[in-house]
Amino acid sequence: MYYKFCVDGEWRHDEHQPFISSEYGIVNTVLLATEPNFMHGINQGMPSGSNMDVDNEAFQRLVRVTERISEADLQVSRHRVSVFLSTHTAYELLPESGKVVALDIDLPVKQAFHILYEQGISMAPLWDFSKARFVGVLSASDFILILRELGNHGSNLTEEELETHTISAWKEGKAYLNRQIDSHGKAFPRPLVYAGPNDNLKDVARKILHNEVATVPIIHSSSQDGSFPQLLHIASLSGILKCVCRYFRHCSSSLPILKLPICAIPVGTWVPKIGEPNRRPLAMLRPSASLSAALNLLVQAQVSSIPIVDDNDSLLDIYCRSDITALAKDKAYAHINLSEMTIHQALQLGQDSYSPYELRSQRCQMCLPSDTLHKVMERLANPGVRRLVIVEAGSKRVEGIVSLSDIFKFLLG
Repeated sequence: MYYKFCVDGEWRHDEHQPFISSEYGIVNTVLLATEPNFMHGINQGMPSGSNMDVDNEAFQRLVRVTERISEADLQVSRHRVSVFLSTHTAYELLPESGKVVALDIDLPVKQAFHILYEQGISMAPLWDFSKARFVGVLSASDFILILRELGNHGSNLTEEELETHTISAWKEGKAYLNRQIDSHGKAFPRPLVYAGPNDNLKDVARKILHNEVATVPIIHSSSQDGSFPQLLHIASLSGILKCVCRYFRHCSSSLPILKLPICAIPVGTWVPKIGEPNRRPLAMLRPSASLSAALNLLVQAQVSSIPIVDDNDSLLDIYCRSDITALAKDKAYAHINLSEMTIHQALQLGQDSYSPYELRSQRCQMCLPSDTLHKVMERLANPGVRRLVIVEAGSKRVEGIVSLSDIFKFLLG
C-alpha cells in the first residue's frame, strides 16, 4: 500500500523508508501482511534511525484508505437505503413552520429577479392565475440565460430590457430556443416537475435526478382534478439526505459503505490523472476570468458550480449558479458588462448579499479524499451545503468535487 504523513498541515513522505513516485506524488510503500497483528510487525521492522514517529491510530486510518468497495457491501447498503426511502414520504420533509415563495407568471423578470435576491432564494414556483395552478419554476439558471441572451444583443444590460420581459414571455421564448414546439409551431414550456406529500422519498429523489433539477415543489390538492393546489414545501436532495443521515446515524454499521473513503468509491467528479483516458475534465477558473466565461461554462458544461483556483490549482472560492442573483444588488445588472467584470469582482459584489439561509462559509465547503462517505454525507446534509470541493490537505489543491446528486446517484445505483 501507499501512505503519506501530514506534518504541520503538509503531506510529506519519510525519506528513511521505501518510497516511490505515484499518481499521488512521492509516497512511502509498505507490504501489508494478512495476520491480525500486522501493525505490530510493521512497527518492529522500522529502522531506529527513522526521523518520523508513527501514530498507530492515524496509520491504521491510512491503511483503511486503501480498502476498496465490495459488491456485496454495495448491494446490501443500497438495498437498506432504498427500503428506508421507499417507506418514508415527502410529508416528513415539511418543517414545523416556515414559508414558501411563489411568483405570478405575469410579473416582470426584473421584479422577479429582485424578489429572489431579497428573499435569499435561488428558485420559486410560478403561479398562473388564469389557469389557477402552478405551471413551472423560475430559477437562477433562467437569469443566467436571460443575461447571456441580452448580453449577446447589446453592450450593457439595461433595466428597460428586463422590464419589458414578463416571466411568461421569457418562458415562451425559452421554449422556442430549446425547440420545444408542437406540430402547429406553438411553443410549449417544460411542464412543472412536482411531488405530493404522500410520495415516497425515493420517488422524489428520482424525480430530481431524472429531470436534472435542484428542487421540486411539494403540492397538495384535496380535489381529484388537482384544483385548488396548496404549495407546502420546496423539497431538495439535501433535505432527503438529512433524513437518511438521521435514520442511520446510530446504526451506521448496517451500511458498510459508509466507512469507506470517497477516493475508494465511484462518486463525484475528479481531476483526471495523467494518462487517464475518458474521464470528464473538472471545470475550474481563475479569479481573473470574466463573468461571461463563468456563465458560459456553467451552461455549456451543465454544472451548478465552478471552483475558483490560483495558478497552483489551490482553492480560493467557488462560483455557483445561485450567485447570479447577487447582481440584483443595487441593480448591478444594469451597469455591468459581463465580459469586463471578473469573477473576483462578481464574488466581491455578492459578499454582503448572502442571506441567513446560505451563509458564505457554507458555500465553499471542502473535504479530503480520505474522508469517509459517512462524513461527506453528514456535511452535505447541512442546510445551504450543496457540494464539497475535494482538496489535497495542506495545499488545498483541487482534486475533485462531490455534489448531492453524485451521492444519490451512487446510493440509488
